[in-house]
Amino acid sequence: MDFNEATLKERLAGKLIGRQVHFLEEIGSTNDYAFKLAHDGAPEGAVVIAESQTSGKGRMNRVWQSPPRRNLYTSIVFRPPVEPAAASQITLVAGVAAAQTLASYCPGRAAIKWPNDVMIGGRKACGILTEMKTAGNGVEFVVVGIGVNINIRKEELDEAFREHSTSVREEVGGPVSRLDMAVQLYENLERLYARFIREGFAGIRQLWLDNTDMVGKAIRVAFRDDIKEGRVAGIDHDGALLLGNNPGETVRIIAGDATIIKH
Repeated sequence: MDFNEATLKERLAGKLIGRQVHFLEEIGSTNDYAFKLAHDGAPEGAVVIAESQTSGKGRMNRVWQSPPRRNLYTSIVFRPPVEPAAASQITLVAGVAAAQTLASYCPGRAAIKWPNDVMIGGRKACGILTEMKTAGNGVEFVVVGIGVNINIRKEELDEAFREHSTSVREEVGGPVSRLDMAVQLYENLERLYARFIREGFAGIRQLWLDNTDMVGKAIRVAFRDDIKEGRVAGIDHDGALLLGNNPGETVRIIAGDATIIKH
């Protein structure tokens, strides 16, 4: 089935995520476009999808490779009734949704890498970028951008990260319906977001742990000029990474770039 605005609206009819669909051939960044829509009053659940991005954004000002008609480049508007400190947890909620979606194609091989990547067999297949606008002590809106490598071939990946990235197509050995995957991702995210609003991060934390393979692994976390090393002990009730480096000592990491240390 064709991947376009009409088919998406048909499949997402009656749902929160997809109550408004903006399907674009090309855009600089779906996050930037969704941020403007949200600022102008777009409802919660509004979705932006682009066939390609000319300046797709990853975390820490990195570029997200966005060739046309290969993958999924999407951003979703949320208006959560939470304090700004809790809004960052929506990144982890989206990570669980993406991991569950990829696991249905690659059982036992999809895993979350804190804070915002999903890997297949140890290679990056999905990245998440969350941006928000606050209003007073509350959150006006949150934009969750999700990029999934669906049908890009290995030889099309940028040489700089070809060996550390993959796509669903490469892992399953053939093309995958972008429409089916997008709908499944939105449905998983809608269900988990509702649980997050209902129960707080406490309702998501164990699901996150169930969908990661980081616990017990030695990692290095870099944040600006600060580098910490240790073994992952889990995440706490706020979603911070727990790093054990000395016996009986646990360090909370709230931001940074995590790398698995291979001995």
